[in-house]
Amino acid sequence: MLGFVSADNNALVSCLGDPHRAAAAYRGLLRRGAGALGAVRAGLHHVDPAVREGCCRLLDHLVDTDSMDQLIAMADDPAPRVRIAAFHALACDRCKGDTCAPGADRVLAPALQHLSADPDPHVRAMAAELAGKFTHTDAGALAALQTSHAQDPSPAVRKKAGWFIPGGTIYERTVPRAPR
Repeated sequence: MLGFVSADNNALVSCLGDPHRAAAAYRGLLRRGAGALGAVRAGLHHVDPAVREGCCRLLDHLVDTDSMDQLIAMADDPAPRVRIAAFHALACDRCKGDTCAPGADRVLAPALQHLSADPDPHVRAMAAELAGKFTHTDAGALAALQTSHAQDPSPAVRKKAGWFIPGGTIYERTVPRAPR
């Protein structure tokens, strides 16, 4: 790790593609925070899908409003692992500090498209998680999740979609309460 202390951000981003150095490079970039954002954004266009995936994972923690469009675009990456990481980053509010996640107007269409048509079941499961954020406010999200719950060929995707529809644990836990 000593060599990573003086490494520039672009070099660390490239190390995300090396299985032996990826974890240390990830931690180093995460510690550098906003100072590494330029290199992380550039890494989204790297030829190596492992680098692109690592950059999506980093943006889950370092995301800012200027990175959001690039992160949304990664939902259409050719590599399933990159799409999974992008959908996770878009769905997960826990890691984002004070940056607001994008609204349905920006992320729901790609989530619904991948929920219904992505060939990879892990991508469909993450798309269900993102669509599930809008199940109480968007009838299209609810209908897509109900269809996925009933018809997806993957039992894991059907199960996850079921969490976000009426009767599902997450749906019930997040139902808006009437004001008192």
